[in-house]
Amino acid sequence: MSVKKGRQTYVNDRGVYIRETAAIVGPREKAGPLGDCFDEVRPEDWGEKTWEKAEAKFICAAFHKLMGKTDRKTEDIDCVLAGDLMNQCTASSIGLKDSNAPYLGLFGACSTIAEGMCIASFLINSGGMDNVVCMASSNFCSAEKTYRTPVEQGGQRPPTSQWTVTAAGGLWLSSEPGGPEITSVTVGRIVDFNITDSNNMGAAMAPAAADTIMTHMSDLNRTPDYYDAVITGDLGITGSGILREITGLSESVHMDCGAMIFDPVKQRTNSGGSGCGCGTAVLSCCFYPKLIRGEMKKILFVATGALMSPVSVMQSESISGIAHAVAIEI
Repeated sequence: MSVKKGRQTYVNDRGVYIRETAAIVGPREKAGPLGDCFDEVRPEDWGEKTWEKAEAKFICAAFHKLMGKTDRKTEDIDCVLAGDLMNQCTASSIGLKDSNAPYLGLFGACSTIAEGMCIASFLINSGGMDNVVCMASSNFCSAEKTYRTPVEQGGQRPPTSQWTVTAAGGLWLSSEPGGPEITSVTVGRIVDFNITDSNNMGAAMAPAAADTIMTHMSDLNRTPDYYDAVITGDLGITGSGILREITGLSESVHMDCGAMIFDPVKQRTNSGGSGCGCGTAVLSCCFYPKLIRGEMKKILFVATGALMSPVSVMQSESISGIAHAVAIEI
């Protein structure tokens, strides 16, 4: 059973291990600084008539890529936890409908992969499940027309805006020893600083990330230097600066997947990457291999999300932030 420590953190007393990962990305992500890390690259539309169908194809392919890298069968999966940015997690449900695996759809905005890892940790720690797959995806064009304006309208992008990552990825979590271990998780709170600009999600998410990180450290009586890196999911350049200002984290300790995945100058991505697929792909194909190779021993992965929707925007609601933390150690 997970043991609660402090206000929001749960320490595993049964081993939860990341046995394998996979991620498939779009051309812009492949052309970025981390391009050589990813398993596969595909066109953003993947030959489909809609961006939404293309995203479903990404998550379907990522699932099969993950399965192909393991020696397991679909029947070995106790549950797939997956989510995306579309209404009712449409990409995940369509992409995984032929998987024949038990499925739970999740929505935590861009924090979805960490939400899934937290829940999987609880399920495996309880003894009820042994093998859980966590997945998340996003697509630039489908996200833009859902949360801002369709790309075809040619809207101007301010410096604080981020480029939604086209990617889908997954992690196989298991009670079977081997690979990096999830030692604890911290479930985040909803934090709202009355940010209303959908082109400045870093500012909306940074306070939530700070809250979760500081709570995690307080609950476990740790300091950030316990970890080789504190890695946020997609604060981007703007949000990362705000986070460091709030928490005092140094640039040598804090890393952000959204700030890493693109070259903001050469690729004109302004404040960097965002989306469910951002943190998922970078964790799966950049940081997981570093842990396997022993280049890192302990990381705190903090996926961040802006809890907005077309409904909340039309009703003039501010953008709430959420962040969940997963401590991963070798």
